[in-house]
Amino acid sequence: MLLTVAALFLVSCENNINEVRKINITEISPVGEAQDFNLKYTDSGKIKAVLVSPQMLDFSTADFPFNEFPKGIDLTVYDDLGNKSFVTSKYAISYSASSIIELRDQVIITTHDGKKLETEQLYYDQKNEWFFTQKPYRFNDRGSVINGVGIDFSKDFKFLDTQQIQGNYSL
Repeated sequence: MLLTVAALFLVSCENNINEVRKINITEISPVGEAQDFNLKYTDSGKIKAVLVSPQMLDFSTADFPFNEFPKGIDLTVYDDLGNKSFVTSKYAISYSASSIIELRDQVIITTHDGKKLETEQLYYDQKNEWFFTQKPYRFNDRGSVINGVGIDFSKDFKFLDTQQIQGNYSL
């Protein structure tokens, strides 16, 4: 009898502990959702970027507001001469308060002049127009290939800070 009561007490405590743990977990829901999202950003009548995604979730009322693209993005960016560069990833999240965008899962940037960067995670600082990651990457530039861990670069690849690199690169 004593063993049965002790077992019930322990099971009861386990359930209560799990309920207490759930109290501190806050679940948020999106305030909006867009399917087959296609956004064109223009400046002075010129298209600067086109963002396409199968799904966008809007969490703008969260304590730290963000937009999530759980099914990835395809972004086309136009420079002042109309040249196109492309950014793709299988997941993206954009934080409006910090102006940081996180790209994850098969991130690929291809520029109009043939540069290509591949990585699994990449951040973009919209205010400073700067990309960075501490993850492994592969960078191709007209036949030169760099593999490394950690890279920072300007949006036009004119300023590049590579870390832990391997490979041959022609200057």
